[in-house]
Amino acid sequence: MPGTPAGHPPAQPGNTPAEEATRVFLAHRELLFSVVYDMLGTVTDTEDVLQETWVAWAARAQDPAAGEITSPRAYLVRVAVNRALAQQASISRRREEYPGPWLPEPLVTEDRAEDGAGAVERAESVSLAMLVVLETLTPLERAVFVLHEVFGYAHAEIAGIVERSPAAVRQIDHRAREHVHARRPRYRADPRVQRQATERFLAAAVGSDLDALMRVLAPDVTLWADGGGRAPAAGPHPVHGRGKVARIIVAGSLRSPIPDMGIRYGSINGEPAAVLTSGGAPYMVISLDVDPEDGRVRGVYVVTNPGKLAHLGGAGS
Repeated sequence: MPGTPAGHPPAQPGNTPAEEATRVFLAHRELLFSVVYDMLGTVTDTEDVLQETWVAWAARAQDPAAGEITSPRAYLVRVAVNRALAQQASISRRREEYPGPWLPEPLVTEDRAEDGAGAVERAESVSLAMLVVLETLTPLERAVFVLHEVFGYAHAEIAGIVERSPAAVRQIDHRAREHVHARRPRYRADPRVQRQATERFLAAAVGSDLDALMRVLAPDVTLWADGGGRAPAAGPHPVHGRGKVARIIVAGSLRSPIPDMGIRYGSINGEPAAVLTSGGAPYMVISLDVDPEDGRVRGVYVVTNPGKLAHLGGAGS
């Protein structure tokens, strides 16, 4: 947990200062990646921030004139969060110039259906639907929300990280939480229901079955299609409404001849999803936001930008 002795792994006898700095950083790397990715939504930018964090940590940890760092976890998270906040300006400029809807880079994750309630909470932190909502927050609101609501940091701890008073952090968190909950229902579909909805959706889409698609889509469904100007997408803006979305999907790239097409089902950003392949290489990720009450699809997230799929490799099964 944040701020506990678990954040300070015991030193390994015989390690040089450089080896010890590397060991401690690697022990916290997964946490740092998760926090920064949830703040930024891109793998490349997250890796850049982690590299900057490593450089700062290595210099500080190996400085014989510096005092002891009592909580490496707290130090590393503070550096990573502030480097991520500093990165936001350039990322925002890129998003403004991005052709069409922007979606986060998909991540392969563990199957939360097998992992209990804690995994459900962790999955929510990286789901494409949640990350799209987090894009509507200010960078500081997003950082506070991620640290408190996702990773369980206390407001006082966050205050030290972002250099605000605890009272200010509480206000920021309250504002961010209300904003998110107004746009994202608190309850999610069972993973098995979501997997079944994904299979029905793809069967209808690949088969160009408009009636079947109309049955699986919610009336107020929204389609986000991110091609990045480098691959087919649905248009320059998200598409709203069952009829429009169904017709676009039936007329879209899923019905085009795709060499050696395959479908791999797995967990992407903590959700059951599908990776479509051509010749074994990923060319499309489809993730659905499913209504927990009736099992119909209320959000369709399609990523075809090759630059966002290259790191997926053999995702799915």
